[in-house]
Amino acid sequence: MQKTTQIFCVLFCMAFLFGKGVHSKMIYDAIVIGGGAVGCATARELSRYDLRLALCEKGEDVCVGTSKANSAIVHAGFDAVPGTKKAHFNVAGSRMMERLSQELDFPYKRNGALVLCFNEKDLPQLEELRERGEKNGVEGLRIVSGDELHALESALSPEAVAALYAPTSAIVCPFAMTIALAENAAQNGAEFFMDTPVTAITCRNGLYEITAGGRILQARTVVNAAGVYSDALHNMVCEHKLSIVPRSGEYCLLDKKDGHLVERTVFQLPGKFGKGVLVTPTVHGNLLIGPTAVDRSDKDATNTTADGLAYATAMAERSVPNLPMRDTITSFCGLRAHLEGDADDFIIGESADGFFDAVGIESPGLSSAPAIGQYLAQCIAQKLDATEKLTFAPQRRDIPHLRELPLEQRQALVQENAAYGNIICRCEQISEGEIVDAIHRLPGARSLDGVKRRVRAGMGRCQGGFCAPRVMEILSRELGIAQTELTKSGGDSRLLVGYTKEVQE
Repeated sequence: MQKTTQIFCVLFCMAFLFGKGVHSKMIYDAIVIGGGAVGCATARELSRYDLRLALCEKGEDVCVGTSKANSAIVHAGFDAVPGTKKAHFNVAGSRMMERLSQELDFPYKRNGALVLCFNEKDLPQLEELRERGEKNGVEGLRIVSGDELHALESALSPEAVAALYAPTSAIVCPFAMTIALAENAAQNGAEFFMDTPVTAITCRNGLYEITAGGRILQARTVVNAAGVYSDALHNMVCEHKLSIVPRSGEYCLLDKKDGHLVERTVFQLPGKFGKGVLVTPTVHGNLLIGPTAVDRSDKDATNTTADGLAYATAMAERSVPNLPMRDTITSFCGLRAHLEGDADDFIIGESADGFFDAVGIESPGLSSAPAIGQYLAQCIAQKLDATEKLTFAPQRRDIPHLRELPLEQRQALVQENAAYGNIICRCEQISEGEIVDAIHRLPGARSLDGVKRRVRAGMGRCQGGFCAPRVMEILSRELGIAQTELTKSGGDSRLLVGYTKEVQE
């Protein structure tokens, strides 16, 4: 009898433990794949609802793909073909951006844009662009020419005869915007899995099973916002196959002393490969020129080329002659997720039961991101019959930036926390306190570039040449890891290999 009782107890315990393991396995209501602007906007909007939510990002941080290397423009919406998803989401996202910047405390400036025409025979094309914009719902568009045009921007080429003026065009910090969206999503309950590339997606019994970074995650719905890799994820689930061509764009960033050369974003009449090379100020006071538009085969090819940068410079100088290219402090290249084929549009929506695509998000993707995120979140909430949380907090406050504060506020901040009085990056006037804050936020900085994107340490004229070692010391101390384990941008980008006396010949 005693033996029988013991056996029963063992079997009962095994059954209990097994059952506990099965039922305690986290099943998410929604998993967003991709930590760029669209993915983080979707996560933030989903966090409004009473849902279990996670985001998977293959990189070491959010904003490490297309969202970190673009023109940083909030397009007015005059370029997209009326009736397309690009047109709809561009205009809707542009209208949302100012309020969003106030809620989430990231830099945004409505500076306006000019689309230049260099030959009077092209004036009908400029008028067509205006009419297209008006059909899309863009407000305030008008044609300017002659003295009025050159009074708006004195540095323009004398060959510019007219321009489409779009006063609702704006500039934004794409790093700050994406990180702000991610932080607010995390504040409202979203989980973030970094260094978590998705390698397989299957659907069983109404649940998606996602193999990602050594994890098996389950979700009722999935959002595919994986940028240039979104075709691969789509093809794991959907019968109709897609192909993404990575379209590279190379840029030059000039010193802040040149940021005053133009006040507005200056485009040229758009062509087959996009809106062409622009000249624009940034929200931080630099001058940006680019991008090129070249289709590549490698989805990780973000190298710049001599030919590409030379072309970008030559085309930019057609708009603004005699650009001081000697003041270039860095150059970079970003990849846009261009859909192969003739369908020049976004793919947004439910492509399979519970599987939602945000595919082919190239320009104007950054401008469209808030509206895309809102739309996808509403679709998922409706599908899952989810209700909005009473506890949702829409406000997020940015890290205090010492350089932007009046003297009295600086002094008060230093009195409260002495680390804010220790300047680490002299080019951008970034303090130790700002860097520590960037590390301990959720999701926080784990690399040199993670710090740079959050507080601009290393974004000045010297590009981290002087401050990088000190930033590494702070990262090592705050994360509790050796400096030899730190990276510039995750993966294999370690900056140190060991101590000098330990290195073998």
